[in-house]
Amino acid sequence: MNPTKRAAITILFSAIALRLFCAMPLAQAGDEAYSSKAQTQAKRAKADFEVDGDLTKGAWRHAKWTEFDHDPKGQRHYPELLTRVAALWTDKHIYFAFSGHFEHLNVYQGEDPAKERWELWNRDVVEVFANPQPERVTHYYEFEVAPNNQWIDLEIEKKNQPFNEAGWNSGFSHASRVDSQKHIWNVEMRIALDSMKAETPRAGSKWRVNFFRADGQGTDEHRKFLAWSTIPTGNTFHVPECFGALVFVD
Repeated sequence: MNPTKRAAITILFSAIALRLFCAMPLAQAGDEAYSSKAQTQAKRAKADFEVDGDLTKGAWRHAKWTEFDHDPKGQRHYPELLTRVAALWTDKHIYFAFSGHFEHLNVYQGEDPAKERWELWNRDVVEVFANPQPERVTHYYEFEVAPNNQWIDLEIEKKNQPFNEAGWNSGFSHASRVDSQKHIWNVEMRIALDSMKAETPRAGSKWRVNFFRADGQGTDEHRKFLAWSTIPTGNTFHVPECFGALVFVD
């Protein structure tokens, strides 16, 4: 085959391959960048509802719950901190609920929970890292809520310095409840899809997410950290390639 013909064939096949790749759903293209096999479901709620920290409401009884009690590397388990998490969605919002066992609570005392709290992660919190556009692997959103309902939300772009945009505000609703007798604390979050520039999901849509929990007093070496989707390095929660899949279902 002469060089001119070989070059023409190479260009033709490259064009076909590029067209096929560009025709792939964005979530499918993004899947190639993720190592995690963890997967859970967000079920459609019948209607939007106010969050108040009460997880006995009917919507959560029919949700898909998943549990985790291991450290980010998946090497050590903390059954005393067993944590459950679930997700629901409507055309306008996505909801997350956490329920976690605890031994002692560590929160910022005497502060106004209505105000966003920087470095909330240095106390007890549950966290959602949500990426509604999985093809943008390094871009996602972070939501944290504490047992006393203190909160913080951040827009993350790992390519930037600093990578966490503290000025971003989703306006998300959140509510915490503590059951001191059962040693369980619960959180509900309601996040407007348009605050994340997210398209309205449909059955079969897929986001990338991870769920975390921080617990205990003192410096990080004395505290306990949990992750739903494991992070082999375990040095930071901010490893989006290790996010699991959140699949939307009716």
